[in-house]
Amino acid sequence: MPGSLADYLAKNYLTADPTTERPKKKRKKTKAIDTAGSGLIIADDDPPDIRSLGNTEEDDEDRPYFDTSARTTEFRRAKKSSWKTIGGPTSGQGSEQEAADAILADAAAERAAHQDPDDEDALMIENEDDGAGRMESGVRGGLQTAAQTAAMVKAQEKRRKAEEAQYRDPSAVNQKSQETIYRDASGRIINVAMKRAEARRAEEEKREKEEQAREALMGDVQRQQREERRQNLQDIKAMPLARTIEDEELNEDMRARDRWNDPAAEFLTARRDAGASVTGRPLYQGSFQPNRYGIRPGHRWDGVDRGNGFEKDWFTSRNKKSRFEALEYQWQMDE
Repeated sequence: MPGSLADYLAKNYLTADPTTERPKKKRKKTKAIDTAGSGLIIADDDPPDIRSLGNTEEDDEDRPYFDTSARTTEFRRAKKSSWKTIGGPTSGQGSEQEAADAILADAAAERAAHQDPDDEDALMIENEDDGAGRMESGVRGGLQTAAQTAAMVKAQEKRRKAEEAQYRDPSAVNQKSQETIYRDASGRIINVAMKRAEARRAEEEKREKEEQAREALMGDVQRQQREERRQNLQDIKAMPLARTIEDEELNEDMRARDRWNDPAAEFLTARRDAGASVTGRPLYQGSFQPNRYGIRPGHRWDGVDRGNGFEKDWFTSRNKKSRFEALEYQWQMDE
């Protein structure tokens, strides 16, 4: 029985690398004996025993080998001593218990530092490519241990989850390996995402420039009309679906419109000031050639028509067409 608990634990439970060298056997010296007359021969060779037979025995490739440096799961996971003190420890026993706990804690920390987290809990390590026959489903044939069965079930479960993930989202599997790498003429890698962002930015800038050019071609009246239409669309959200003759806003809108062929426009007492435009700028007060849009010239116009005569021809064609229609109607009535 060891002298103390700490010595006993250090002797029986602390891990240490097994010694590879065996103690050398001391060979006995043979004395020179004259055996010429007696014919007796003394052989000093050791008789065959289990140890010598074990050294000469050939290793079986199919036989699983054991990792003697590993520890069982139960002892590896033990973080504290399982010794219990009964009847109140004395001062000497308490110090021995603390020393034993410290030794066990140091041993567990050392094993955890040198141990690979991916190691299997089983002590028996079997080669993956052992040449054993397998069935169509991938199951290994023949007798199996509990560790082999657990490893097989775990591998099948992992393979099934991978197949399900690939079926749900095929693009997510090996996306990094399937990504195409583009290079320029000098061999440098081209960042496709950055190039796409630059292309989108250039497209947006081009669209903004086109919008600004379109805005520059528009007049103040067109801009004001566009803003009025946008405001009307916002006001329509709060309007009722049916607008009757009692709708004052609709009546004011219809009354404010100027129509060139309105026969009752001459009877209106309240007229809009013709000296200012819709934008509030002053207008030309003299005579001018009419145009199809009804836009009056500005107050800075010098009275010279610099057009190509299209507006005059447009009005002449419309007047001629309306006159021919009136004549055809009269001829039909005469017949």
